[in-house]
Amino acid sequence: MSAVNARLTYLFNSYYHQTATQEEQDELMEIIHSSANDVEVTALIHEAWDNLEIDGPLFDRTKSIDILNSILQGKSDHDNIHPIRPPNKKQLWLKLGVAAAMMVFVGFGAYVLLRQDKNVIAKKNIAKAKHAHDVLPGGNKAILTLANGKTITLDSAKNGLLVNEGSARIHKTRDGQLVYETDKNGDNSAAPMNTVSTPRGGQYQLVLDDGSKVWLNSASSLSFPAVFKGKTREVEITGEAYFEVAKNAKMPFRVKVNNTVVEVLGTHFNIMAYNDEAVMKTTLLEGSVKISNSQNFSMLKPGQQAQLNQNGLIKVIDNPDADDAVAWKDGIFQFRDAGIETIMRQAARWYDVQVSFAGKMPVKEFTGRISRNVKASELMGMLKYMGINYKIEDKHITVLP
Repeated sequence: MSAVNARLTYLFNSYYHQTATQEEQDELMEIIHSSANDVEVTALIHEAWDNLEIDGPLFDRTKSIDILNSILQGKSDHDNIHPIRPPNKKQLWLKLGVAAAMMVFVGFGAYVLLRQDKNVIAKKNIAKAKHAHDVLPGGNKAILTLANGKTITLDSAKNGLLVNEGSARIHKTRDGQLVYETDKNGDNSAAPMNTVSTPRGGQYQLVLDDGSKVWLNSASSLSFPAVFKGKTREVEITGEAYFEVAKNAKMPFRVKVNNTVVEVLGTHFNIMAYNDEAVMKTTLLEGSVKISNSQNFSMLKPGQQAQLNQNGLIKVIDNPDADDAVAWKDGIFQFRDAGIETIMRQAARWYDVQVSFAGKMPVKEFTGRISRNVKASELMGMLKYMGINYKIEDKHITVLP
C-alpha cells in the first residue's frame, strides 16, 4: 500500500468513526478535491474506502458505498431497493462538475458542500451554530382512532398489546411500529375502520392485517379496516405514504386519495398528495399499479411516476428521481433541482413550523441530501452556504432575500 493510499485509508477510517480532527477532515477533502490527476486519485479513493473498518453498528458495506457515491457524485441509490453499482471512475469528476448547484455529503456531524466548479465551499460542522429559537426535528408521533371514536396517542402508549377490536389484535412494537394481527377466535361479524394520523412533525409505520407495510409521512393519515374482508383491500390516505403491499391476486389492494384510486396486487410505491402541492405524485418502484379517476386512467411500470394535476389530468413520467420521492422514508431530505419553496414546504411539515418569505426570493435550484434528524438551523445553515439567508423565531422560519 502506497503512502498516499495508507494516509487516505487512515483519514477515511477516522472520518467514518467520528474521530478525525478538523485538520484531518480538511486534509481529506483537500486530497479528494485538489488533485491534478482526478482519475488516479479517484481510484485511490475507492481503494482506501474499500479498506474501511466498518464492522461496527454504524453502516453495513452497501451503505458505505452509498456514502462514497454521495461524496463523489451527489447520487444515492437505496440499498434496500436497488443494488449499488460502482461508479464509472473516468466519469466521476465530470459528473460532479455539472451535476447540480449544490451537493451535500451528510455524515458524522460534518457537511461538505460542493458547487459546479468542484471547489469545497464549506467544510464546517454546521451543528455548532447556536440559535436561541432552534427547532428540533420531528419523530415517531401519531394518533390511532378506533371505530368507536376512542383515540390512542401512539408515541406515549406502552409497547405490547394495545387493544382487541373485533377480530383484530393491535400491537405496538418495541421499534415503534403499529402491527395488526387477525385473532381467529375474535368476532368476525364486522371489520371496524381505524385511522392513524400523524401531525406536522410526525411520522409512523404500521403493518396491516394482510402483512402490507405502510410508512406515513408528517401531516398524513391512513384509514383502513382492522381486518380485510370481501373482494378488495381498500384504504384511504391524505398527505404522503409509502406502501409495500402484500401480494394477494384474489384481493386487489386499492388506495383512495382525493378523487383518485391507485389499485395494485402487490407492489412498492409512494403517493404524495399534500393539498399545498401542485400535483399528486405516485412513484412506482416495484410491480405495477393502475391510477384512475373519473376522467382518465394510466398503468405504471416500475421506474415510472404518475403526476395528477388539479384538473384531473394524469401525466406519466419515465425514469423519475425515485430516490428523491422515497428518501423521507429512510430519514433523508433529498432534493434534485428543487426550488427554495419546495424545500421549505417539506421543512414546514417536518419541523412543524410556519414559513414566510421576506421580499423577492432568488431563483435558484438545489440538489442535495441531509438527514431529517437534524435541527432546523442545520438544514437552514446548509442552505445559507448557497446564499439563502434566514432567521428562526418561535417556530417561525423567515427566508430572507
